[in-house]
Amino acid sequence: MCCFIGFLLVHETHTDSRLLTGNACALPTHTSTVMGATGASGVNSDKALPSSEMYQLDIVLKRGHNLAIRDRGGTSDPYVKFKLCGKEVFRSKTIHKNLNPVWDEGTKLLVDSLQEPLYVKVFDYDFGLQDDFMGSAYLYLESLEQQRAIPVNLTLQDPHYPDVDLGTLELTVTLRPKDGSIEEPHRDTMLLKRTWRRSSKQQSVRLAELHRKHQLWRGIVSISLIEGRDLCPMDPNGLSDPYAKFRLGNQKYRSKTMPKTLCPQWREQFDLHLYEETGGVLEIAVWDKDTGRRDDFIGRCTLDLSTLAKEHTHRLELALEESRGSVVLLLTLTASSHVSIADLSLTPLDDPIERREIMGQYGMFRPLSNLKDVGIVQVKVMRAEGLMAADVTGKSDPFCVLELNNDRLQTHTIYKNLNPEWNKVFTFNVKDIHSVLEVTVFDEDRDRSADFLGKVAIPLLHIQNGEQKGYVLKNKEMTGPTKGLIYLESDVIYSTVKAGLRTIVPPEQKYIEEEPKVSKHLLQQNFNRVKRCILFAINIGTFINSCFEWESPQRSISAFLFFVVVVWNFELYMVPGALLLLLTWNYFITAGRESGDTVREATFEWEEEEEEKDDKDSERKGFMDKLYALQDVCVSVQSALDDVASYGERIKNTFNWTVPFLSWLAISVLCVATVLLYLIPLRYLVLAWGVNKFTKKLRNPYLIENNEVLDFLSRVPSDVQVMQYRELKFDPGQSPSKRKKTNPG
Repeated sequence: MCCFIGFLLVHETHTDSRLLTGNACALPTHTSTVMGATGASGVNSDKALPSSEMYQLDIVLKRGHNLAIRDRGGTSDPYVKFKLCGKEVFRSKTIHKNLNPVWDEGTKLLVDSLQEPLYVKVFDYDFGLQDDFMGSAYLYLESLEQQRAIPVNLTLQDPHYPDVDLGTLELTVTLRPKDGSIEEPHRDTMLLKRTWRRSSKQQSVRLAELHRKHQLWRGIVSISLIEGRDLCPMDPNGLSDPYAKFRLGNQKYRSKTMPKTLCPQWREQFDLHLYEETGGVLEIAVWDKDTGRRDDFIGRCTLDLSTLAKEHTHRLELALEESRGSVVLLLTLTASSHVSIADLSLTPLDDPIERREIMGQYGMFRPLSNLKDVGIVQVKVMRAEGLMAADVTGKSDPFCVLELNNDRLQTHTIYKNLNPEWNKVFTFNVKDIHSVLEVTVFDEDRDRSADFLGKVAIPLLHIQNGEQKGYVLKNKEMTGPTKGLIYLESDVIYSTVKAGLRTIVPPEQKYIEEEPKVSKHLLQQNFNRVKRCILFAINIGTFINSCFEWESPQRSISAFLFFVVVVWNFELYMVPGALLLLLTWNYFITAGRESGDTVREATFEWEEEEEEKDDKDSERKGFMDKLYALQDVCVSVQSALDDVASYGERIKNTFNWTVPFLSWLAISVLCVATVLLYLIPLRYLVLAWGVNKFTKKLRNPYLIENNEVLDFLSRVPSDVQVMQYRELKFDPGQSPSKRKKTNPG
């Protein structure tokens, strides 16, 4: 929480007693050391009294001196973070292999009050691993003389090892009131009370404006990772198991691992966001996968995106800097539209003229120039009620995060409130109509990561335009309710033609998903799902065998006549025709059901498991190689069971009309297939298929292979996803703990 209220408590004193006690030193007039900060002729306690006005803080990060060694080569790759009021407000570029780096980077910050110090932290950048801490320092803004540039030296320290010399940072700091004037220090009591009340209302708005521009991206970096060439061997057999890692600002992506090769063919595509403050430098590192021990570093390269032309696909072959070999990729920079954060008074789709223009843009007969621009979704985050109390005061500091695939936006924080009202409008580009909008509520904590309060997942195809709904928040696993509701109003506009075409291409992979871990509960659950699919196949076989055994003469006679007629008159076009009849039959069966019936059929034994809280600051050491290998095997088996069960359930859900859009799309494709197989001899269709397969590589050497059927099925939710996307009914008479007791499992 920003410290404006804290200032009011000490406003009538000229000396801040906090600076004279505890772990801070007294403030002399010229040279001082305050938690590692030394300023030359820059401290003036009489002139630097804080006020309720906004301030602009201009910082130039110049250089570092004698920084700590964190790499095996006797150097470090340092970068600097600035945090204000618990929020990261600046991150410098990384200077590789240098203990005396020169940054010469500047930033301008809006400061709500001078009570909160600027927290400066230095890290050693380790691509693909957790960055190493190199020291930190505090700069107390209230100690700075205003309206002039002040040179500052920050002495870096480690709180756990205060006697270790970690070097210094050199900065130039300029502090000035935002409105150009300095308030008089003395106010009467009534004005202080009014300011206190007003600050609590204005505080969230100020912080929202301060960090709003850090969320919005100005473009999309579309990357197709093609291959690696002549990489350095890292294994005893003279080969490697290479994978590539990409980093753009805080965004990361890891490719799949290609075993036993020096010329890997990755052939995968992904998108990253390009922010205004992130410097357009793409970092690429290639690693060798080693089971049971630390992966071997092969090489790295960087790419300055500002040198590339936009709206044009570039074929690039980037040589690795610290090793032999190169990486080949295709890269396209495109502008991003329709991504915004606004107040309710500035809602784009509420304007009838603008709404008609957008609907015309995604009409049925519009050109198909950009297939990734499927549509837009607008989400109004209104308010939440009855949230969980995460702080010891019985309150929470909630904020809301909206995620659509890899697009992520968030609201401002409402402090000390269990019934927050955000009243914000978020607009996203829709690249896949089968995406799921995830809305998560967190409690902000200044000194550690945010606490989870609840989450909902809403498939875009489930959105009813213009309908404001209250969603019951769920737990992290999305298996049961937690405390609180969130009220949302959503609108989605999309092109049906583009949505259908995008269904048969590979879906976008989330690059911020957690690494899979071995879970006894999840392993048992996936085993049960596969077991249900196998039992379904066994039941079909038993039914067919019962016809052969004449257990029911009437059924056996009917099956025999059906078999003779079908075999005597069989044509290949009857196969999609039969599937078409099955889809039509199930459509009329499911038409009279409630929407929740399909979900109720997906019965799972949801077992409660204790949440394992990992200490993020410590590493797990001392495990033997066999344990790592066993863990990899268990994760692989667990994932394989999940894949098998998911595809079986997705096939079933396609015919059960779980997602009507996909079922209608399947009907359209089956109709076309039936007509083609009826009108065109099979040999011609097979010949056309073979010619296409043989010439595909010749026509496009960089084509990324895909399977249209599997891509279609990947859009159909499995039974687990159907359960997660289900809307819970809110019962105001029962608390979540009571509901949990009355509805076990």
